[in-house]
Amino acid sequence: MDRLLLMHSFVTVAQAGSFNGAAKKLGSSGSLVSRHVAELERQVGVRLVNRTARSVSLTEPGLRYAEFAARILEEIDAQDAALADSHDRAEGTLSIICPKWIGSLDLGDAIAAFSAAHPKIQVRFELGGMSDRTYDFLDSGFDVAFHTRDLRDSSVRLKKISSLPFVLCGSADYIERQGGLAHPNDIANHDCLVHVNDPVWRIGHGHASALHKIRNIAFSSNSYLALQKAAVHGRGIALLPQRPAYDDLVSGALKVLLPELAVPDRPLYAIYGPGQDTPRKISVFLDFLSAWFSQNPIPAIR
Repeated sequence: MDRLLLMHSFVTVAQAGSFNGAAKKLGSSGSLVSRHVAELERQVGVRLVNRTARSVSLTEPGLRYAEFAARILEEIDAQDAALADSHDRAEGTLSIICPKWIGSLDLGDAIAAFSAAHPKIQVRFELGGMSDRTYDFLDSGFDVAFHTRDLRDSSVRLKKISSLPFVLCGSADYIERQGGLAHPNDIANHDCLVHVNDPVWRIGHGHASALHKIRNIAFSSNSYLALQKAAVHGRGIALLPQRPAYDDLVSGALKVLLPELAVPDRPLYAIYGPGQDTPRKISVFLDFLSAWFSQNPIPAIR
């Protein structure tokens, strides 16, 4: 039988001076409380109470154990209250992990803004080192992880934070030398700048959408910023996140290719632990990020 339950019954008996008095406080029966005390005596190996027809008194070991048990139960109650209080407040450490390319772009700005707005939350933000198994971030001690792929895993919860627009582009110099694209199939005839985790490009929307496995890889990297620099220098065409490429697109350093087809956006998902009772620091964080992306839209390329 659960030791804490037995201790609670015993402490209540010590305070009430009888099994029936303790039973009234506990909403139980005198016989059940008596069995609890007897089981506790069996577990500790000593007699804790002197039983008479009308009352109960504590033995000398019982007096010491009642004081000890009352202190333990009070400490447990205090710790439970402290945990519940911290759970309901936006403070403490918030550990976040995401792929390198996301964290070094939009998401990094959003999380920096969150940290400045919530100084009572200590942010731990790590880029890279993510497992293919969706839930591994929890085993590694992280509260939230980010992905840009659709997830179906009942062991975690997820929230869509935003959509990340991408653009197929190349420098004016490269296009002048090698020509533009009249059709997505023309990609096969061009030098391509490819992210190591993105070797297949989806071009177009709906029925016009098609996947293109890139075979002519002129330059590869695990950083979209590095690919963007290579594109500006005329090394080839690239499929890039639009936000960091925006200034180069506006200035003309990069030109949009196949604008009539465009490139599908990619969803930005936050995933976190299961259960309905989400810690306040996590819910505040997710709400802040959703608002940040809504308030900082990417302007259209004209």
